[in-house]
Amino acid sequence: MRLRALLDTDALGLKLLGGEDELDRGVRGVMTTDLRDPSRYLSGGELVLTGLAWRRDAADSEPFVRILVQAGVAALAAGEAELGDVPDDLVEACARHRLPLFAVHESVAFATITEHVVRQVSGERAGDLAAVVDRHRRMMTSGPAGGGPDVVLDLLGSDLDLRAWVLSPTGRLIAAPKETSGARGGVPALDTEACARLAAEHLAAVRTGRRGPHRVVLDRTTYSLFPVRGSGHGPSSEPADPRETMLADWLLAVEADAGDWAEERLDLLQGVTQLIAVERDRRDAARTVRRRLAQEVLELVQTGAAPGEIAARLRVAAPVLLPGLGTAPHWQVVVARVEWGDGRGDGGPVTQALLEEILVDPASTGPEPSDRIAVAHTGDEAIALVPLPSVADEHDEAGAGVLADALLESVRGPLTAGLDGDGRLTVGVSAAVHSAEGLRGALEEARHARRVAAARPGRVCAAGHQELASHVLLLPFVPDDVRRAFTARLLDPLREYDRRHRAELIPTLEAFLDSDGSWTRCATRLHLHVNTLRYRVGRIEQLTGRDLSRLEDKLDFFLALRMS
Repeated sequence: MRLRALLDTDALGLKLLGGEDELDRGVRGVMTTDLRDPSRYLSGGELVLTGLAWRRDAADSEPFVRILVQAGVAALAAGEAELGDVPDDLVEACARHRLPLFAVHESVAFATITEHVVRQVSGERAGDLAAVVDRHRRMMTSGPAGGGPDVVLDLLGSDLDLRAWVLSPTGRLIAAPKETSGARGGVPALDTEACARLAAEHLAAVRTGRRGPHRVVLDRTTYSLFPVRGSGHGPSSEPADPRETMLADWLLAVEADAGDWAEERLDLLQGVTQLIAVERDRRDAARTVRRRLAQEVLELVQTGAAPGEIAARLRVAAPVLLPGLGTAPHWQVVVARVEWGDGRGDGGPVTQALLEEILVDPASTGPEPSDRIAVAHTGDEAIALVPLPSVADEHDEAGAGVLADALLESVRGPLTAGLDGDGRLTVGVSAAVHSAEGLRGALEEARHARRVAAARPGRVCAAGHQELASHVLLLPFVPDDVRRAFTARLLDPLREYDRRHRAELIPTLEAFLDSDGSWTRCATRLHLHVNTLRYRVGRIEQLTGRDLSRLEDKLDFFLALRMS
């Protein structure tokens, strides 16, 4: 707003004492002070209100006015309640420094002026930001230029003084304003724990059918959470069943209490969420190629296509998922399913988007880390084909790739809040395979691991391939591919070592088990020295990660040998 507009408002009771040529100056804010040096609280463009308590004699006016001018204030308004007329020395000092000066009638409270200025300035800022948002929306819907959600968050901060963040449904930081890379005014940026808690509160609110924005207080700070809905949902419309979208939608977290906002301000923020949703849809569309590759590979695997055909498709997928990779990667399969209390799954697409998010490193920010994950869906399952750039030792599977125990660690809290009392997420993870021939077994292994996870209590559960290498699970109904995976994991390292070194580890293992673990009897049977036998058994344990002094591991080896 302009200074001239203040004089045109009779209710403010302002009288111009000097600076008529400066009345076109813009006013960006208002501050009341009686400090002799208020510079630390000024950022420029303010209308400064003062009761003149700082003035002890005429000599105080000059330095006070000089400080205001150096800070870039728009004008000074002095109240008449304390001294009656505004002192001439103050009028003269303002005239020397070309600082507009107003007198405030004693019947007018500073609060009245403050409220008027704040209302006018906020309204103008909101209008300016709305125009920028609308222009930005048109840019983003017509092409890739626009800058993404980070630019919108920067606009919210600069034009409305609102700190805001875009979060995934699991609480991962998608976008943040530039200023939150450090701290502003002593207030730290939003940390990972706060992100997870906000996501949990958001999912819990959406699950119960409450309309956004949702008000949340964390550590004495109030946030308002706005759903960022994808295609097919308007800014204020709710899907017929919120479960259809809540596990895939982003959210906008604003550090403010939207319950006090005017309708125009709420509409503006809803427009911001639509703008962010456009970017979300654009990035989802960019995943189409990776999703299609995963779908094609999955269909080939499930229909029993020849390994050569699957391998050819994998060679196409590898450069897309891991650009610049010189050799074919190892692969893992991850299977996920969301099931609601009524026994039905979500149909696949929501779990597909959720699995893409879960597989991203929780410490990473932005959407880009998910660009190397290909997720398909079939029936009520989402199936991810995860490339592993390198495996230090092809038999050292425990140290490479996706680990079921760690996969859900950072997302368990938010997702449990979203599923509490109504649904479950179960995830199964296969071992790494290095060829097309192993993919069918890996898929069955991941599916069986997911069924193991589903047998456990809890809303969010995962099981890995390590848990399938146990005789307890090798029952007649277990698929042949899983049996082969079980025996291969235990015996292939030994077979490969025997092939390379002629060490006879497999015959040694068979003799050791047939001797019921007796060192003396086994050594006699093999015509070996006991120390040589101990060396071979130690090598078996080193290669497989098992302990032949444990009954469970002996039994697993026994079954693997019998089924091989």
